[in-house]
Amino acid sequence: MSHNIPRTQTAAVVVSPDAPILVKDDYPVKQPGELAPGECLVKLHCTGVCHTDLHARKSDWPFAHKLPLIGGHEGVGQVVAIGAYTNDSPVKIGDRVGIKWLADSCLQCEQCRKGLEQSCAKAKLSGYTVDGTFSQYVVSYVNHVTPIPENLSSQEAASFLCAGVTVYRALKYSRTQPGDWIVLPGAGGGLGHLAIQYAVHAFGLRVVASIPQLYRRLDTGAEKRELCLELGAEKWVDFRETKDLVKDIKNAAGGDGPHAALVSAANSSAYEQAIDYLRPGGSLLVVGLPGQAQIGASIFWTVVKSINIIGSYVGNRQDAREALDIASRGKIKCHFALKPLSALSEIYEGLEKGTVVGRVVLNIDLE
Repeated sequence: MSHNIPRTQTAAVVVSPDAPILVKDDYPVKQPGELAPGECLVKLHCTGVCHTDLHARKSDWPFAHKLPLIGGHEGVGQVVAIGAYTNDSPVKIGDRVGIKWLADSCLQCEQCRKGLEQSCAKAKLSGYTVDGTFSQYVVSYVNHVTPIPENLSSQEAASFLCAGVTVYRALKYSRTQPGDWIVLPGAGGGLGHLAIQYAVHAFGLRVVASIPQLYRRLDTGAEKRELCLELGAEKWVDFRETKDLVKDIKNAAGGDGPHAALVSAANSSAYEQAIDYLRPGGSLLVVGLPGQAQIGASIFWTVVKSINIIGSYVGNRQDAREALDIASRGKIKCHFALKPLSALSEIYEGLEKGTVVGRVVLNIDLE
């Protein structure tokens, strides 16, 4: 199978945190003969937009990224070239694959061997330390691209490569049992609306959808409430509709509080409140990543209530396959808006204001 690979492409480039995003039509495409062993070139069909991409654009996380940078890490496309001397490649030219946040890892260190590939000291991160998927072509790595199930469209699959696998893994290690209550602060957002569905359909949990106190006011409202309840949440708690958020969440979860809280809201207050409303033995799943905030939890009540604080960082290769497989069987649906790459700056504004419901997918094929 041969492909006509151009020398240049359209790409959205971050030059600096203060400069506007440049959509360039003459960005170089790495040619097949330039690929290193283990690398592959993927012609992208589409890519999701994640809140992490906004952090990369703003440079407000406490570890460095490359500049200039092509962001994006939820890409789906077709393998069009593989580096010479690549041994035992698990993918071949023509395969449809996904590019995730974790672009590559050493696969040999303790973290990689134990299934914590995403915490590998040599990890390469798509759209952060290496160029990502806001472009027509992307260089990735054969051992880490994820095969896309045949019965899942590229546009549907995109958001599961980060948002989906992130909440799936957190729920997988949440120490909950079917029938337990879980509260999802930030439930109407991109991660949250997928977390509702995985919690209900994959893990048999009962969901309280919540908008945490002091969270962005624009992230509340009837539209998000309607979506959360439609997706399977049994209860809805919004700080604008309550005088005591902690009490109302406890009451919504049977009176004793939820067994777990998966906080996808990138806001420190959401973590602090969780310690108060979780029932004894409950798990706080730390997922949302504010740039500089701290968890100001009560040590006394964390100990007395035997609270488990579990940091959960995206997912490994197996987590990604499992999350996509569940979605491919019709259990989980991603609510997304399809937009062109040229709309990226506008999308970032919506993410910052909290006005984006569900996810946004960029249709690269339209460029």
